[in-house]
Amino acid sequence: QVQLVESGGGLVQAGGSLRLSCAASGRTFSAYRMGWFRQAPGKERDFVAAIRWSSGDTFYAGSVKGRFAISRDIAKNTMYLQMNSLMPEDTAVYYCAAATAVTPAQYTYWGQGTQVTVSS
Repeated sequence: QVQLVESGGGLVQAGGSLRLSCAASGRTFSAYRMGWFRQAPGKERDFVAAIRWSSGDTFYAGSVKGRFAISRDIAKNTMYLQMNSLMPEDTAVYYCAAATAVTPAQYTYWGQGTQVTVSS
């Protein structure tokens, strides 16, 4: 059983920063790609950023490029999202997700989400 656990959410003022973490566990877990998604109230879940686990190649949504940075610590099976210059429109529940080598095109595993609230 693979588990993804997010942490690091909270309340921050506009212009501030937060760092989210996503710790993956599971005896046979081997990520191919991991990503961050977010869902604001009344909206669909949107892609934020992703990282290819072995190469470290990164991908970003246009709305966060230049402000957010995704990274990973392979030894700790942990992914991070450094969020800078936060804006009220970044307010959402942030989810981490993992795609394994078995199904690389599909995010198979999801975390429970962590709330990020940015006040103006």
